[in-house]
Amino acid sequence: MPLEFKLAPGRMIGGNHPCFIIAEIGQNHQGDLDTAKKMIKKCKEAGADCAKFQKSELDHKFNKAALARPYTSKHSWGATYGEHKRHLEFSHDEYRELKRYSEEIGIIFAASGMDEAAVEFLHELEVHFFKVGSGDTNNLPYLETTAKKGRPMLISSGMQTLDTMRKVYNTVKPINPNFLFMQCTSAYPLNPEDVHLRCIQTYQKEFPDIPIGYSGHESGIAISLAAIALGAKVIERHVTLDKTWKGSDHAASLDFDELAELVKKVRVVEVAMGSFVKDMRPCEIACHDKLGKSVVAKQGIPAGTALTMDMLTVKVAEPKGFPPENIYQLVGKKLKRALEYDETVAGDDVE
Repeated sequence: MPLEFKLAPGRMIGGNHPCFIIAEIGQNHQGDLDTAKKMIKKCKEAGADCAKFQKSELDHKFNKAALARPYTSKHSWGATYGEHKRHLEFSHDEYRELKRYSEEIGIIFAASGMDEAAVEFLHELEVHFFKVGSGDTNNLPYLETTAKKGRPMLISSGMQTLDTMRKVYNTVKPINPNFLFMQCTSAYPLNPEDVHLRCIQTYQKEFPDIPIGYSGHESGIAISLAAIALGAKVIERHVTLDKTWKGSDHAASLDFDELAELVKKVRVVEVAMGSFVKDMRPCEIACHDKLGKSVVAKQGIPAGTALTMDMLTVKVAEPKGFPPENIYQLVGKKLKRALEYDETVAGDDVE
C-alpha cells in the first residue's frame, strides 16, 4: 500500500509532496452556472490545487418520500426537499462545461459522487479521482463499486467510528491501493472542540500505509494549519462568495481571501516542517559564533593539574573552546599548559 500516489497528472500526494488543497464549491454556486465558473476562477487565483463540486443523481440518492418531504428551512430553494435539490443540481452538460472551463484555466476539476449513478457519470467524465463524502463512507457496496473504477479515492470519515473505518479500509484495500482517509466531523459550522485533530494521528497509527488528510468545516484557517503540522496530506475546505447567502454550507466556508491566506500559510508550514534530523543549522552559525558559550578557567590553574569541576565555568569566550555539553569529560584530565583566570579551555589544552 503506498504512502504516496499520483492523484492527477503531474500531481503526487503523500510522502514529502506538497499538501493537495481542495476548494470545495459543493453547491455554494446557488444553482447558477456563471457563479460556479466565477468561483472556479477564484479558486485558481487563490492558489488552490482543485475546485470541487457535489454531483447527485437525485432519484438514486433519495427515495421518493425524502424528495417529497416539505422543506421550509430559510435555506430552501423549493417547497419540497426534491425541488430544493433540483434547483442546485447541475445537468450532465453543465458538468462537462465546468470541467472544460476548469481545464482551460488550469485547475483540477473534481466532484463528490453522492450515489453510484453519479460515480458512473463522473467516471465517464474522466475525473482524475473520486471523493467519497462522509455520508457514503459506511456504504460498503458503493465503496466497492467506486474502488473498481480504478481511480484514486479520497474518503472522508465524518459520522463514522474507528471500527467502521477499519471495515472501509478492508473493503477498499484489496480492490484499489490508491486511497486515503480524511479526518472529518460533519457539523456546519464546526466548533473547535468538535474537530478532534488527534484522530489524524490515530489514523496514521492504525493505517500506516496510506496518507491521511483533513476535511474541515470550521471557521477560519488556524485548525487547518494545525492539521498540516500533524501530517495531513490533503486539505479540503468549503468556499463561498458570500457567507450570508442562502444555504447551510456558506457559514462553514472560507471566503476567497481566507482561501488565499490558507494556501499561503500551508506552504509556509510545509517549509517549516523541515527535517527529522536535529542538528545545528547553517543559519544558526552566526548566532553560535557570536553568543555560543565555551568552558573557561574559573581560576588560575597550573600546568599538570588534574581538573575538577570547581576549577571550570561556562561563558561566552574568545576564542571559542571546549563545548559546554562536554564539560564533564574534562574532569580528571591534566592540563598541558597553565591557564589564567577566565581563559578559554581548548581541547588540545588537556592530555
